[in-house]
Amino acid sequence: MTEGMRQRCVALLATVLVAAALLGAGCGGDAPSSAGEGSSAVRVFAASSLTDAFTELGDDFAAARPNAKVTLNFAGSNDLVTQMRQGAPADVFASADTTNMNKAGDLVNTPRVFAGNTLAIAVAPGNPEHIASLADLSRPDLKVVLAAPEVPAGKYALEVLDRASVTVTPASFEVTVKGVVTKIALGEADAGIVYVTDVIAAEGEIDGVDIPKAQNVIASYPIATLVSSDNAGDAQAFVDLVLSKEGRRVLASYGFLPPPSEGP
Repeated sequence: MTEGMRQRCVALLATVLVAAALLGAGCGGDAPSSAGEGSSAVRVFAASSLTDAFTELGDDFAAARPNAKVTLNFAGSNDLVTQMRQGAPADVFASADTTNMNKAGDLVNTPRVFAGNTLAIAVAPGNPEHIASLADLSRPDLKVVLAAPEVPAGKYALEVLDRASVTVTPASFEVTVKGVVTKIALGEADAGIVYVTDVIAAEGEIDGVDIPKAQNVIASYPIATLVSSDNAGDAQAFVDLVLSKEGRRVLASYGFLPPPSEGP
């Protein structure tokens, strides 16, 4: 090899090494977020009744943190706990009741209650069956659907029926409260018991009949980060957003109440 060829090889090798160093430092690409938190998604497992509110909050979170991403998994709170117990990776868990948060147990860090909710009777638009109260749900001519008893909305529904001393034989038990809404919206059922927020979210597809305060319940919604989260910084930041004034504003716009411990 001539001296000229040797010099060209050395120069080429130096160029390759510099390019590799620049790529390793992130040169020419997006700068990494602080503590590397923007490199992976925040995986949020949330009760199905939170679908619309958390979708907006997820968009707000991503807009404020361009390098962060939120993936949302909505299902019945009990199903979400089962998924996590079976190893499904999650960073944040938001439940529609404290019972399922307690079942998550050692999977989660200390939970905080971030919202409340109440129940309503869901009926077809215009209320063609003239349903006025919980007592009407016992009518034999009505097809009533409820969420399954292990689902928070189903558990609450049975509680309000018990308070009103009303016995109902459901045509079906749905795995989520959204399933109750869907059956009524499709005309496959005459009525059901859902959250007030579900009536608001399905405006035009169903109507709602108020349940008196004395017979109603106030659902508590807790949220927590997962102990096993590999994106703890962004996970906590999402929880902080939900608990913030802005988070409260978004939740209120979808009909959620302040945490029950704080009063109306």
